[in-house]
Amino acid sequence: MAKTLYTIYVIELSKRVFTENTKFRKANPQFNGVLQCLYVGQTSKTPKERFLQHKSGYRNKKGHKLSANLVEKYGLYLRPSLYTHIDPFLTRAEAEEAEEQIALELRREGYAVWFN
Repeated sequence: MAKTLYTIYVIELSKRVFTENTKFRKANPQFNGVLQCLYVGQTSKTPKERFLQHKSGYRNKKGHKLSANLVEKYGLYLRPSLYTHIDPFLTRAEAEEAEEQIALELRREGYAVWFN
């Protein structure tokens, strides 16, 4: 059986998220409005499949919501130029660590970023 790989993906969010969502705004005090608002995640699916799950409010078979409310409401489209250079990871733990590192790096570059 093929080993599951985990990939990082980046979604551009509407800038409305910054004005309408207090938690997002507080997480990004450095944001000056020049660059975009982003969501960084990791998945075992393709980034496109995962984006569609977020936008549709996807729930798993047990009824647990697997979509992020921010992406469901404010997600615009995938930003492949910000993630296609990142190799897949062999474990979810590695991918989650990379997700945080990439999100923080994008934040340092001036983006407003949310990640889980």
